[in-house]
Parts: sequence; structure tokens; C-alpha cells
Amino acid sequence: MTAAEQTSEQFADRLFGAALGAVDILAVHLGDRLGWYRALAEHGPADAVELTARAGGDLRYAREWLEQQAATGVLTVDDGRFTLPAGPAEVLTDPTSLNYLAPLARMLAGAAVQLPGLVRAYRDGGGVGWSEYGVDMRESQSDMNRPWFEHRLAVDLAGVPDIHAKLAGQDARAADVGSGGGWSSIALARAYPELRVDGYDIDEPSVAMARDNAADLGDRVRFHHGDAATDLPEATFDAVFAFECLHDMPHPVEILTAMRKALRPGGVVIVMDEAVDAEFTAPASDVDRLMYGFSLLICLPDGMAHPGSAGTGTVMRTAKLAEYAVDAGFTAVDVLPIEDFGFWRFYRLTV
Repeated sequence: MTAAEQTSEQFADRLFGAALGAVDILAVHLGDRLGWYRALAEHGPADAVELTARAGGDLRYAREWLEQQAATGVLTVDDGRFTLPAGPAEVLTDPTSLNYLAPLARMLAGAAVQLPGLVRAYRDGGGVGWSEYGVDMRESQSDMNRPWFEHRLAVDLAGVPDIHAKLAGQDARAADVGSGGGWSSIALARAYPELRVDGYDIDEPSVAMARDNAADLGDRVRFHHGDAATDLPEATFDAVFAFECLHDMPHPVEILTAMRKALRPGGVVIVMDEAVDAEFTAPASDVDRLMYGFSLLICLPDGMAHPGSAGTGTVMRTAKLAEYAVDAGFTAVDVLPIEDFGFWRFYRLTV
């Protein structure tokens, strides 16, 4: 149904349903951050007294949260004790599962905190930088991508023979631009024992988090705090990756140019970004709707916080990436045969 076809009552119903969803997202954030879901998943049914004894928190607030979670259908309740069923438990507490989505609630809650700054930016220009969103945003980005990198990244790259050969080669080196919490770099290093990976990120707390996450890998994985546009060494890497970050960058052409120059002869540049539709449509697919939400609240304001920004936003369609790539000196952009990889699509940029 299009906007023009909706009656006022139908649209009011839609907005009411959206409000219920918003409440669920914020309540999930509370249960996630307080450790209440984990306490229920690991130790079984509980009332408010038992829950706070296990995980801490205020008794009166715990009672209200438990009742709300049962009222909205996340928990079940029997004889005054509340249970987290197996399906929701996986989604809300298992950081290794591809269905893990508790970080999504954390991300949206982190964006909601910045609404006063977003209103100012939308009114007057400028933006809200990544560092301003704080730990909830930083950790949610890392945690939501982690299981996909750990379970799927190496497997799917191995299905592209020439890329697999480059990563598996003796003395192979890779760069991970916008490495965030480091899980993409870590997954590559664990899958390819001869590979050395250098991650680059402009956010210093993310670099510290990545170094902690990769501590067991020694000097095979190194993380650098700085701007990849100026800090990537030339003619050094067999593969240069940018995982779900190019659309955030205020100067994507400069970044892609540095990535191209960083390649050894025969090297490859891979960009993983959002799997949005080829063209704008309205109404749009659910993926495009979600990506526009991220763009409104997070990615576009982050990019716009920098002078001279390209202002890409989350919805970077293939044609826009190809435009950036050509301006950066690449001759072609091709979609790799990697499917059903979360919300993302993989591109090979050819020199």
C-alpha cells in the first residue's frame, strides 16, 4: 500500500505499531546492558527477586521489565516466574550466532541519545561525529558484524579462487581499512596462517578494542590509529579490504585512491558495503528502509561532521560506488559471487 492509498486511520495504526516496536527496541537495550537476558538464558526462569540476585539491578524496575517483556511476547511466564525461550535467547544472548541482534537495539538506542545533536545538524548543517555516539554505538557495530566475519568471511572468500590464492600465498599481506573492533582482520588472519594483516581506523577507542580482541594473534595482526587516506603505505599489500565503512567516509575517493596505491602488482581491492537496491524506489524494500534509518540517524551525520564531505550516507548504490572508483583510478567494479551474507554485498575494484 502506498502513502497515497492509506487512510488516516490506517496510517495511525501503522504509527502505533511502530511505537510498539520502538518500545521493544529500547526495552531490549535495557535487558541487554543490564545482563538480565543472559541471566535468564544461563540460569533459567526467575522472578524479579531471583533475577536481581543473579545479575543486579533495582527490584522494582526488574519487575516492570519482566512484565513488559512477557506482555510483548519475548518472555513467557508461569506461576510468577519468567522464562526466556530458546529462540529469543539465541537472538539476544549468543554473540556467535548469525541471528544475534541484541547489538541492533544497542545501536538504535545509541543513536536516539544523539537526537538533540541530530536536530541541530538537520537544521543548520554539520553533523554528529562517530566519537560522539559513544561506546554503545562502537560496540554494537563490532558485535553485530562479528559472527558474520567469524563464520562466513573466510569460507566465502575461499569460493573466489584468485582472491583465496592471494590471501593464502607465502608472505601475503592484507590491509583492513576502517577495521573497527578488528573482527574482520582477525577472521582473515585465523583462516590464512601465512597472512599478515594491518588494520587502520580513525577512531582511537576502536583501535584499542581491536588490539584487545586480537591479543592472541601476536604481531600477525596489527592495528593502527590514523587516516588510511594518508597512512596506507604504497605498494605493500596483496589485498586491501574496506568492510562496511566506505559509505561512512567523508572523502571516499581519497580513501579508494590510497587503497589502489597500497597494492602490490596484481593485488586486489575488495569493498563490502550495504546490499541496497540498484535504484531508489518508493515504497522500498525492507533492507533499503533499514539502511535509510541507519543513514538518517548515524552514517550520514557521521560523514557530514567533516569539512568537504561527500555526504554519501548508508544507501550507497552500486552506481555511486562505481563513480567513486573511477574517480580513484579504477577501471571497473564487479559484484563478487558471495550471496546471503547478512545485509552486505562484496565488490571487486579492478585497477
